Parts: sequence; structure tokens; C-alpha cells
Amino acid sequence: MSASPYDLLREAESRLERLAADADGGALDSAIALLVGALRAGGVIQAFGTGHSEAFAMEIAGRAGGLIPTNRIALRDIVLHGDRSADVLTGSLEREPWVVDELMAVSPIAENDVFVIASNSGVNGSIVGVALWAKEHGHPVIAVTSLQHTSRVEPKHPSGKRLSEVADVVIDNLAPYGDATLQLTENISAGAISSITAAFIAQLLTLGVARTMAEAGEVPPMYISANIPGGDEHNSVLEARYLDRLRRGA
Repeated sequence: MSASPYDLLREAESRLERLAADADGGALDSAIALLVGALRAGGVIQAFGTGHSEAFAMEIAGRAGGLIPTNRIALRDIVLHGDRSADVLTGSLEREPWVVDELMAVSPIAENDVFVIASNSGVNGSIVGVALWAKEHGHPVIAVTSLQHTSRVEPKHPSGKRLSEVADVVIDNLAPYGDATLQLTENISAGAISSITAAFIAQLLTLGVARTMAEAGEVPPMYISANIPGGDEHNSVLEARYLDRLRRGA
């Protein structure tokens, strides 16, 4: 059993290379088309993830080199923008289907928005619930999940569905069952990979949208770093086009 830093690097490299090759071969084209279509229609990309998958939403929404018409939905919004107290924010909240109606009630969703939802397991109540809500309200859903993991666990949503069974487009993050890639002992594994591959997928989608728009003669609405001269001014002008539809809180 080997578990060196280079072993983890090889695990990551093999998956990233496969994702890049798949994307170059058109595997992400349907997702990119949905995103471009939403932006051209004045929509916003709504990104959602819970637990460590919230990092995926942070890669999509509100970062340098990213698209400006993006919004990150987070479970804590029911406290920050709703009536719930902070004690509701427990580790089990992501499994609760009831949170969806409250979350969507305080989220800035509008016509022509598209949802991008990340979940390694793809079975928790809030994840599946948001996907179902989006579909019921006419919004396309793109899922980023581990097909190997989700196929081996039972859904926790009353519908009995998995995220991959609700979404219009499913992107496999290539993480193994249990996420860890390196076995340290017979019973202990480490080297979780889904955050690395999901972040790469987020950037591939962003790149695909920007390139598609640029090749069509359009100017893709991109952030530049706020930490370079003129960054704040550039970003603020473009953000203003979407008024209160983008949240950039902590």
C-alpha cells in the first residue's frame, strides 16, 4: 500500500487529464450550451453545493477569472436572509428536504436562470430537493456528482431520486466510492479527490462559456481580480447590470 504525495498527484492527474480530454471531445458541450443560453437570455447561473461541495459553488460564482452573472446559494441563507436562527445550521441540515422551500424563498431566482448543483453523493435531501424545485419551476439543471458513489448509496429525499436522475445534464467528477483514493491500511483511506476534480470542472465550464461567447463575437462578462488596479471598478459596472440578483456575501 502506497500513499505518498506523488501517489495522490498521480490520482489527481489521471482524473484531470481524463476530464480535459472528455471536455476537448465535446463531453461538456451540452452543459456549456445551457449556460450560454441562459446568459444570452439575461439569466444568471445559480450554483449550489453543501458540505465540501460548496467549494464548487464558490468556484462558479464571484471569483476572479469567472463569470459575473453567477450566484452562490448556501444553506446558511435561511439564517442570513430568512427567519431561522443560527442553531439550525448543523451538519445534518444538508440532509433535510424541508429546507428547500425556505431556501428558495430567500434566493434571488429569476426567469431564464440555470442551476449548477454539485454533490459527490448526490442523494442528500437538500441537494435533490433544490434540483427538483428548479425543474418544477422551469429551470435547467446541470449536476456534478460521482456516478460511482451515487449508484451505491440510497437516496435520502422522499422522492427516492438521486441528483443524477433529476438533472438535464450530468457530469461525472470521477471520484471513487467514498471519495478517498489512497489506502493507508486495510481499513483506512485518505486522499479525497472530488474537490479537486469539481474545481477543475467548474473552470472548464467557465472557460467553455467564455470561449463560446468570444468566438461568436460577444464579450463574455468576466471578473478580473479585485486586487489589481481597476478591478473593483470593472467588476462593479458589470455587476450593476444584475441589480440584486447577485449575492457576494461572506
